[in-house]
This record gives sequence, structure tokens and C-alpha cells, in this order.
Amino acid sequence: MLDRRFVADNIDLVQENCRRRGANVDVHRFADLEAKRREKQAEVEELNRKANEVSKSIGKAKDDVEREARKTEGRTLRERTAAAQVELDHFSTEADALLKSIPNLSHPEAPLGADDQANLEVRRGQHEPRKFDFKPLDHVTIAERLQLLDLEAGAKVAGHGFYFLKNEAVLLELALQRYAVDLLMQEGFSPTITPDMARNDILQGTGYIPRGPETQIYSIADSDLSLVATAEITLGGLLSGEILEADQLPIKLCGISHCYRTEAGAHGRTSRGLYRVHQFTKVEMFAFTRPDQSDAMLDYFCELECQIFDGLGIPFRVVDTATGDLGGPAYRKFDLEAWMPGRGEAGEYGEVTSTSNCTDYQARRLSIRYRTGEKGTALVHTLNGTAVAISRALIAILENYQQADGSVVVPDALAPWVGKNRIAPR
Repeated sequence: MLDRRFVADNIDLVQENCRRRGANVDVHRFADLEAKRREKQAEVEELNRKANEVSKSIGKAKDDVEREARKTEGRTLRERTAAAQVELDHFSTEADALLKSIPNLSHPEAPLGADDQANLEVRRGQHEPRKFDFKPLDHVTIAERLQLLDLEAGAKVAGHGFYFLKNEAVLLELALQRYAVDLLMQEGFSPTITPDMARNDILQGTGYIPRGPETQIYSIADSDLSLVATAEITLGGLLSGEILEADQLPIKLCGISHCYRTEAGAHGRTSRGLYRVHQFTKVEMFAFTRPDQSDAMLDYFCELECQIFDGLGIPFRVVDTATGDLGGPAYRKFDLEAWMPGRGEAGEYGEVTSTSNCTDYQARRLSIRYRTGEKGTALVHTLNGTAVAISRALIAILENYQQADGSVVVPDALAPWVGKNRIAPR
């Protein structure tokens, strides 16, 4: 979240940022509550001070009459303090709820717009979309014909949006994990396999809504745990409440986890098959940096995502995400969209990875700081980026590498782990 004093001192700036990001938050109401909260906080502290003074003076009373008078005064002050504390708690609760709903500030160069239609293309990958001499199929048709995917069995066992990967698709998933993790380890990332669940305060700290009508999170009944939508949540929570040394930064982690998302309201043509599912595996990049390092780290994360998909031979473009399409914690975000020739009538780009600089928005919630001197500390910046979301990478591979005879060529980068160069019809 943003610093509360910054918000109170920059009401118009923050309100305009909310408007550009499509966040319906009454910043003026927050400022009013914050002023009342500060005033009431001062009143509570003053009443406590007076009550303590009276309490200390009881033993010095000259006689019983004076002692009883001071006891009465002390009770009155404690009652007034309790009443003022109730008001303070009310102001604090409402102000905190509003503050947590205010999104991060937006990078001044982020495109202005209400949704992804305003995203701005900034670069393309090394590979051009392939020109087929046959009508390309979509990944669902390809995978079912090659006995790589069973959506019907997944729905029978767990419901719509779940699936079984089979045969070489399993090897492709494992190969994609090794391919991404090996590349990131060469770049100095520490590999982790994270929990698939996290406490709700960790979800809230990273900017996710664990419960409520707008949540995309699966909650665990009768507990304060939820299934994670991304390893960003667990990797961000890894250092919550800690104070780091400046020379430790940047810290670069990669995390393998399953990801669970309700995908409420996400039905449609572009959601077919593996594009929007309730469970998938992802390799996530995460970094803790000093504030002066985060802009460069965002560009570095984006470059790594490009390197991964260039290495897979997949055509793609990178877009600078518009203000209205940014998630709440993101200051700036780049999406990598792979070419999917089986999508639509003539092929379309579809998002496969994204990377975001969240500045100190998550660190303030999670209380992650670093030492700036002998006694001083400051909030770190956090960044996240998808190295590979397996389900969407599979779509891009199956559709771009399909052959006229129904087979699929395995990308050279993955062939050593898959153990073959081609997946042939059975």
C-alpha cells in the first residue's frame, strides 16, 4: 500500500491515479478520516498521560478525602480514554480499509487507458509468425488427437477448468520447468519450490484479496489459509517482517509452484482449453531490491522472459501495460504475448508471461526493510515476473510446432528432457 501520510498530503494526485487505473476509491474520504484519526490519537495519548499522572499521585494524597477524589478523577479519565479509543478504532478501521484499496502509483510512461486495448507494443521477438501451408489447428484439437490432454476426465474428477496432461505433455511440462530453472540459475537466481498455500495476511500483503465477491482465490474452509494464485505470494512472504542488509540486495529468487485461480467470469472463446484453467504449474521470478535498483531489474526480468521464448522459437511481442490494466500493486508492467496460430480465424497473440515492478507497495504491507545506515532503515522494492506458465507455454508450442501430418515438433531447447524430437500420432 501507499504511505498514509503521502496519500493525505497528495489527495488530488492519488485520486487522479485511481481514476486512471479504474479504482473506485474515495481518497478525499480517506484524508478526512486520517485527519480525524490523528486528532483522536493525540486525544487518547493526552488522556492516558493525565490518567497516569493521577494514578501516580494517589499515593501522595494528604488524606482519604483527597485520595478518593483522585481515584474518582482517574476513573473518569479512564472512561474518557476508553470512549476516545472506540472512536479512534472506528476511524482507523475505515481509513485502513480505504488505504489498502488504493492502488500503487503508475509509472509516468505507462500508457493511459481503461483496459488491455490501450496496451502499447514495445518490441517483438526474434521469430516471425510461421506461414502454414495447411489450416492450423488449435491446441485442444492437436493435444486430444495426440492423446496429450484430457479435459473431459479433468471435468469429471474436479470440474470444469481442470484437466489431465498425458504422455509427452507430461514430459513437456517437466522439460519447461527444467529449461526455465536452469536458465535462471545461470543468472544467479536461487531456486525454490514454494508452498501451495499461504496465510491470508501474506496474500493481503502481496495485494491479493483472499475472500469476497471479487476474489480469484480459493480459500481453505475453517482456516486462515488460501491456495496461492502464483508463487509471487509465497516468495514475497518469504522475507516478511525482516530487516535486510543493503549489501544483500538485490536478492533474486525463482519459485516453482502450482497456481490455483477461480477465473470467475472468464468464459469465452479465448478461454478455451488450457488458456484459462483453475490449476497450472508456473516458474516465477522474484526480486527484492533497493529503490535505485528496481527500474533496471524490471527491464532485466523482461529481457529474461524474451530470452526464454526466443530460445523456444516462439514468436511474441511485448506490450507496456495500460494504467487501467495494471494490477493494484504494480507500478509498471510488461506483458509478453505469444503468437497462437490456432486462436481465432487467423491467429492471435495471447498473454503468456508478465513482469511487474511493485516498488515499495508490497514491502510496506509485508514490513520488509533494509538498513540504510547505523540506525536507519527503508522499505525494499519488490518485483515479480513469470519465467514460464506451463499451460500457456504448452499452447504456444503445440500450435506453433504443429505439422501437416498431425505431429508436433519438440523445440530444440526441450528435446534433451523430452527424449525425442517429434510427438507423432499414435
